[in-house]
Amino acid sequence: KVTNTPDVLTDDVADVAVGLVLMTGRGFAKAERFVRAGEWEKKGPELTTKLGGRTVGILGLGRIGKAIGHRLEAMGMRIAYTGRKAQPGVHYRFVPDLKALAAESDFLVVACPGGPATKNLVNADVLAALGSKGTIVNIARGSIVDEPALVRALQDGTIGGAGLDVFADEPHVPKPLLAMDNVVLLPHVGSATNETRKAMGDLCKANLDAWFAGKPLLTLIPELA
Repeated sequence: KVTNTPDVLTDDVADVAVGLVLMTGRGFAKAERFVRAGEWEKKGPELTTKLGGRTVGILGLGRIGKAIGHRLEAMGMRIAYTGRKAQPGVHYRFVPDLKALAAESDFLVVACPGGPATKNLVNADVLAALGSKGTIVNIARGSIVDEPALVRALQDGTIGGAGLDVFADEPHVPKPLLAMDNVVLLPHVGSATNETRKAMGDLCKANLDAWFAGKPLLTLIPELA
């Protein structure tokens, strides 16, 4: 039997996605470097992008995807999503094709599960559809994005920027990304708060306790039941 730790990390991971939208869209990471380098004493910072009214396409509207949508909608952003099928009771617009979703998105947020079924799902064609004014944000798994294609798309201006908390071969980050001013890089900190890591450990222990007591598991993964 295989269990996981759903729900307890949803809020923290969604917060990181919002942070990456802010850091890339409003240029906060670049602006912070600008101040530290003493550049503000020489000139004013560049103007950036108003986020209200922009479209966010969410790939994978599970627990975390919904939490991301809720937060970004509160910021005045428009939300659309794609997945295996439209979800009942969801007021966000469903776009059945990922490439079509990317084409109409200012930010494409990757929030679907990893694994063989989604490996390199965000490929060169999807990135081309996102376009030169688009930004990709990935808080899910590095395997979902074709990383070499992502590097090329950033190098040649096919897309405008990226906010990444996950990578294909962690902790190794492609060296070209380290030099790019339009990319924000985080060390997979989606769930990295004291409170959430404790809650994850507590839930793991609760599942073990249930198993050894002969009781039903609390968070059994349905596909592996």
